[in-house]
Amino acid sequence: MSQKRSWVDRFLTIIEKGGNALPHPASLFAILALFAIVLSGLSSWMGFEAVHPRSGEVIRPVNMLSISGLHWILTSMVTNFTGFAPLGTVLVAMLGIGIAEGSGLIGTALRLLVLKAPPRLLTVVLVFAGVLSNTASEVGYVLLVPLGAIIFLAAGRHPIVGMAATFAGVSGGYSANLLLGTVDPLLAGLSQEAAVTEIPGYTVNPAANYYFMAISTFLITFIGWFITEKVVEPRLGTYQGDAKAEKITQLDAKEKRGLLYALITGLVIAIIVLWGLIPTEGFLRNLEVSPDQSILRSPFLKGIVTMIFISGALMGIAYGIGAGTVKSDEDVMNGMGKTMASLGTYIVLVFFAAQFVAYFKYSNLGTLLAINGAIALQPLADYPIPLMLGLIFISAFINLFMGSASAKWGLMAPVFIPMFMQLGYTPEFVQVAYRIGDSSTNIIAPMMSYFALIVAFVQQYDKKAGIGTVVSVMLPYSIAFLIGWSILMIFWILFDIPVGPGATMFLE
Repeated sequence: MSQKRSWVDRFLTIIEKGGNALPHPASLFAILALFAIVLSGLSSWMGFEAVHPRSGEVIRPVNMLSISGLHWILTSMVTNFTGFAPLGTVLVAMLGIGIAEGSGLIGTALRLLVLKAPPRLLTVVLVFAGVLSNTASEVGYVLLVPLGAIIFLAAGRHPIVGMAATFAGVSGGYSANLLLGTVDPLLAGLSQEAAVTEIPGYTVNPAANYYFMAISTFLITFIGWFITEKVVEPRLGTYQGDAKAEKITQLDAKEKRGLLYALITGLVIAIIVLWGLIPTEGFLRNLEVSPDQSILRSPFLKGIVTMIFISGALMGIAYGIGAGTVKSDEDVMNGMGKTMASLGTYIVLVFFAAQFVAYFKYSNLGTLLAINGAIALQPLADYPIPLMLGLIFISAFINLFMGSASAKWGLMAPVFIPMFMQLGYTPEFVQVAYRIGDSSTNIIAPMMSYFALIVAFVQQYDKKAGIGTVVSVMLPYSIAFLIGWSILMIFWILFDIPVGPGATMFLE
């Protein structure tokens, strides 16, 4: 007798089947690109427009069905593809990771992790590591998400569950961290520009949301663990795919020597990095800005993908020399080539995704959507808690259509920050509400820059998987993050807790 399925399982199965009934992800992005072209023409002919909240400029759709639009499509297709930011990031980082994987370093390190860590602790570790990876922005997407699947498979658990837990931490927990990341000064700058319209000289520092982010780290880790263990893993069950996990055996002498060589190499790299960051005049700092900004805006953080490549390559080679798996430069190049070959489907997806994103931006459709969505919440100005929750949910909704956190906030901040300042709320607190909504739906947003990469990763373990599979797996995380973070936000309002150093909730 078959076990009765829960309503949650039935609901997610409907979403998965509906999503997978859609065309191939690459085809879907191609269709969406065509839809953006048609919609730009229709909205232009119907006279849609909106006033930009910062400049006062009237924003109108750009008609891509016009002759000039056709010319732009013909001349921009190549640059849309080659200029798509995640493409270069993924390819460069994966070259270094390919050396580490080809030499056996990653496999051996994962074996050691599985041998030493209790299986049920892996979920917490992966979600927590995913949250911390946001300090370096793209690292989590490129490195941790696929490693989560490999680790779970090696531990005898469903690899897509491991991938989901890691993805939830990396992308869903984008506004939770114990460390500051590259996005913090960027959003703070946009908030400050909006704040000075009300109070000239007002400053918003990059650590403005740190207290809220630090507490959120543990909240997101707990929610991510709970949803993985109680919802996602029971639903997916036992893995029945073709991917095979390596037999987990004890490390032999050569492998231990290889790990020692890799560890020494990693320590040398870490010492060099610290040497360049710790001194006030360190060579990896940005000396053209103030000392408190010189690390956050440093070449090191901006070049973190390059550091991944260098670290992965050097540690992989060191391991290979110690373990005897790298005997010539040919072994190194083969490892890089093998990794590139595995990204074929991703590159195809990126080509069409890049066109869609570029068309959506060029046509001003995304800008019009963001402006009108932000203005729709203004009637709630006299009700702070509903307004904050409204900002969270409108941010979450707009995030499904605009992938860039800074682009959305650049449009929304001039509307919401002055309005909240008139009500007595600080820009720093408004920024927190925006970040909650922006982060929560990252994991179910096809417009998110790395969504195509996640689909490609999932297809390595389930060839029938598509956008519906990813959305159905990640939707419970998204809903739980929205609810959990909203409750935390209400708690913060009721007890008037500072959101960061010197950043209270109310203006004095």
